[in-house]
Amino acid sequence: MRRPMTIALSAALLAPALVEAQTLKVSPNGARSSSIGSAANFTGAVAVTPLFAPNEYNNAGAGQVEFAPGARSHWHTHPAGQTLIITSGTGWVQQEGGEKIQVRAGDVIWAPPGVKHWHGATAGNSMSHIAVTPTLDGKNVDWLEPVTDEQFR
Repeated sequence: MRRPMTIALSAALLAPALVEAQTLKVSPNGARSSSIGSAANFTGAVAVTPLFAPNEYNNAGAGQVEFAPGARSHWHTHPAGQTLIITSGTGWVQQEGGEKIQVRAGDVIWAPPGVKHWHGATAGNSMSHIAVTPTLDGKNVDWLEPVTDEQFR
């Protein structure tokens, strides 16, 4: 038991930056401001709350996105892909050329790099998800055209 303590103490003395890198950081609920989803990227009422940003140890950022019934993202792609974790409600995801897929709380969706897709709530239900999106060369998304009402139905 004594030996590991000696090793840890030595590492702390020799590498203070390593010890600092191992310090937990807590971002309390309510400390991050939500914003209205931009009409340039979303149709309908959408709220976006940032959760974390890329940093020197992690190239991904994440946000919680809340869609009112009928709200949806525009078509878009991600240069390094994206993971969506549905946290509440019922929604749809669709890859260009594919069928709409209904998603519910607990479902996890992987959008591969460069795959054109959209996601949002169904017409009669709200839906929330956490989006985890890595960056590639400083970019995490390429926004495209809106999803039409015909495509949404």
